[in-house]
Amino acid sequence: MSALHDIAEKHLVRYGGAFAEAIIERAKGTVLYTTDGREILDFTSGQMSAILGHANPEVLKAIREASETVAHLHSSQRSPAVIRLAEKLAALLPPSLSKAMFLSTGGEANECAIRMAKLYTGGFEIVGFDRAWHGMTGGAASTTYTGGRRGYGPAMAGSMVLPTPDRYRSRFVRDGHYDWEAELDMGFDMIDRQSVGALAAVIIEPILSSGGIVEIPDGYLAKLKAKCRERGMLLILDEAQTGIGRTGTNFAFERDGVAPDILTLSKTLGAGLPLSAVITSPEIEQRCHARGFLFFTTHANDPLPAAVGLCVVEALVRDGLAARAKELGAHMKQGFLDLQQKYEAIGDVRGRGLMVGVELVEDRQTRKAATGLCDRVTDLCLAYGVNMNIARLGSLASVFRVAPPLTVSKDEIDRMLGIFDRALGEATGRRSAA
Repeated sequence: MSALHDIAEKHLVRYGGAFAEAIIERAKGTVLYTTDGREILDFTSGQMSAILGHANPEVLKAIREASETVAHLHSSQRSPAVIRLAEKLAALLPPSLSKAMFLSTGGEANECAIRMAKLYTGGFEIVGFDRAWHGMTGGAASTTYTGGRRGYGPAMAGSMVLPTPDRYRSRFVRDGHYDWEAELDMGFDMIDRQSVGALAAVIIEPILSSGGIVEIPDGYLAKLKAKCRERGMLLILDEAQTGIGRTGTNFAFERDGVAPDILTLSKTLGAGLPLSAVITSPEIEQRCHARGFLFFTTHANDPLPAAVGLCVVEALVRDGLAARAKELGAHMKQGFLDLQQKYEAIGDVRGRGLMVGVELVEDRQTRKAATGLCDRVTDLCLAYGVNMNIARLGSLASVFRVAPPLTVSKDEIDRMLGIFDRALGEATGRRSAA
């Protein structure tokens, strides 16, 4: 392993903090296998993507069959896999979301959605949450506020923010009541003052992931869409991590009964392969087409990843993965809530389905982020056999993002909870909650 480390140090670009010490040579289901023979439970689903587990036999079969027929085509050409995937997704979505195109990454899909919104509305101003992550390309990066903004020059003109509706840390909490409506009203008052009259879209995640597993409140999405309508804006939902069953419904927006104008999917749709989607209405697609909409990329509507996406959507429906995520997610969340009674350091437990956030604090009164403690717990978890991930928000890097594959077993969840308990206990000296 040391030889591989030496080669990596010599030749690999560091693109976001330090690399993990463990080098993974293979993976199966929920388990990662290192070059030195260790087994690690993967509670991040790779990059929050491998919802069917690693090396899923159906996914491997889809890859093999696609590679033996047609894996790549010119962007103007269509394949059966692409057509059928569009049809399958439309069958799961409201009638207003029935036109799809397929790309490679979430950033690319969000870039496409933003361009579409600008062309459709004629505006250029894009609003996002102040703790959002939508990607690393131009427009997507301009609406990403959790990191990567310093040192790269100006963001795209017209980029604006709304306050993230974080009930745990909002300044709009009075006497224990979180007034998210006042917070949203204030946010749009500020947007209206900044706007030059060219508002195009709001883009948000229904549950902010890199922003700390922050779930938007009940009723928020409906009021947000109404504010968009008042201003002639489109509502774009980025369901990179919340789509395809993870939150206990096929798509997170289903809880609210409010459909976006444009939906973007990625990560979970490809189950670990580079696949994303932009889905919108016939009306929006028609106007954009009439105005010359252009988003040619090398891998637009590629057959091989579409074949994998088709496999994923079929598994979602056939195996009831959303219901499974809801049931197992409730069990996992309750496990963390039980640990919250044991450890003062657990300030908050939140999330839906198999997407749970656990926030560590130095004390529950001040809610000061326990960043160093998170790092120690992460290291101990890895040493004992569980891969955990921290949502790093600068000075607020204190939230564990827990998102295992939807194929995880109850036993594996219990093993993870046991290891987390052990790690947190060692890191805190087992300080019990009052």
